[in-house]
Amino acid sequence: MTSLPVRMGCSPQSLGCFYGARRGLPQRVGDFFLHDWPGAIRDLWRETLVSVALMFVGIGAGAWLVASDKGWFDAIIPSGLAAGRGPDASAEMLRSMLYDGDNGFLSGFAAYLFTHNVQVAILAFALGFAFAVPTVLLMLFNGCILGAMFQVYWAKGLGMELGGWLAIHGTTELFAITLAGAAGVRIGTRIAFPGELTRMTAAAHAGRVAATAMVGVSVMLLSAGLLEGIGRQTITSDVTRYAIGTGMLALWIGYFYLFQVVRNGDR
Repeated sequence: MTSLPVRMGCSPQSLGCFYGARRGLPQRVGDFFLHDWPGAIRDLWRETLVSVALMFVGIGAGAWLVASDKGWFDAIIPSGLAAGRGPDASAEMLRSMLYDGDNGFLSGFAAYLFTHNVQVAILAFALGFAFAVPTVLLMLFNGCILGAMFQVYWAKGLGMELGGWLAIHGTTELFAITLAGAAGVRIGTRIAFPGELTRMTAAAHAGRVAATAMVGVSVMLLSAGLLEGIGRQTITSDVTRYAIGTGMLALWIGYFYLFQVVRNGDR
């Protein structure tokens, strides 16, 4: 019987050397979106809850600081970006910024907020190695920015309107930020409390899950940028704005936490 040729580095017993299926790029991408990414997010559910809590604490702190002393607005929001449109701005001016299409202030604020959130996402993950302390501070500060802005509009009776303007892209963008924070918290806590593992081994294990989550976070931030660029220019209905924002949030939650359950049930 003719023997099979043996490849360099393979033995006849290693049939995988001859018949092992090589997965192409489409299959790998499919595996990432169907299994790897949502699986990593589900694995980070505790850290995600912590990150969400930190964001809301920051929002409350930012709103409270500006409500107690409007000078805090300039301390939290860069003065060049605010351009005087802070607590002393009239309700008419603030309203016009929400519904008059492309305007200087909120366009600049949107661009700043998106750029800032991308930086926060990267830093929250990268600085998680410092026992998650910088990650926690970044989540709090990011919330303070939103809280400070909301307080200005809320005081003029425009809080719900600003919420709708932000909802179009904000539900995706802020969800991505919280996931990045969760990734950083996972790494930091595993290094601080490695258990029976060495700190390097614990960091490596946590880093695999966190890195997978962060690749997906970049996809979410890109989606948020597209939603912000299109929605801010063309959609002025509060109902439509909230519908889009709520729909996107439901989409992400369903994709991360419900899709796997349904798919397993179909097996």
